[in-house]
Amino acid sequence: MITNLCFHGIGVCAQEREEGEARYWITSDVFRGILDLVHDRSDVTLSFDDGNRSDADIALPALHDRNLSATFFALAGRLDDPASLSATDLRELRTAGKDIGTHGWSHVPWRGLSPEEARREFVDAREALSEASGGEILDAALPLGRYDRRLLSQLRDARYRTVFTSDRFRTRSDSWLRARYSVTSADTVDSVRAMLTSRASVAEARNFTASLVKRIR
Repeated sequence: MITNLCFHGIGVCAQEREEGEARYWITSDVFRGILDLVHDRSDVTLSFDDGNRSDADIALPALHDRNLSATFFALAGRLDDPASLSATDLRELRTAGKDIGTHGWSHVPWRGLSPEEARREFVDAREALSEASGGEILDAALPLGRYDRRLLSQLRDARYRTVFTSDRFRTRSDSWLRARYSVTSADTVDSVRAMLTSRASVAEARNFTASLVKRIR
């Protein structure tokens, strides 16, 4: 079993684009401390959602210093936004050996989309990110973590290699649908250490059960 840690923003959230976004930003010191904590653990993977500039400015150098791998799930609709990753940034990440995935076009929940909206989020965004980054996009991260049986079927039909959620439990490394723990502003290096070293909790079991319900509803 592995633990997938997900980061969103590093440093200071200068302006929230969505209500509550600042909750998912952590300080640079905490971020680097977490990397130091996990840099020699084979049972932990790292990913980044939302495509914020801090991915290139802060995360990439810190990952490079520790020889760590990661996947960056970018938003196609923000490639021209100065606060977000650009095409040049995505190519730099690829050159550095990092993986690029899709987080969609406009950071909206993917559950219940119309056919036109689904094409924009699943297909058009993927193609735009592939062109921008200069490589194939194989993996997707669900915006806001929402999904159901119909959405998962659509993503399988779109031939995504792996789909990542925000369900907060340990997962198998070969699963097609993989849960992650989002690191938030309430976390510290100690809280992440405690989570990584603890046995499966009641909360994890509850989150796993909730995931099963989402898959069949």
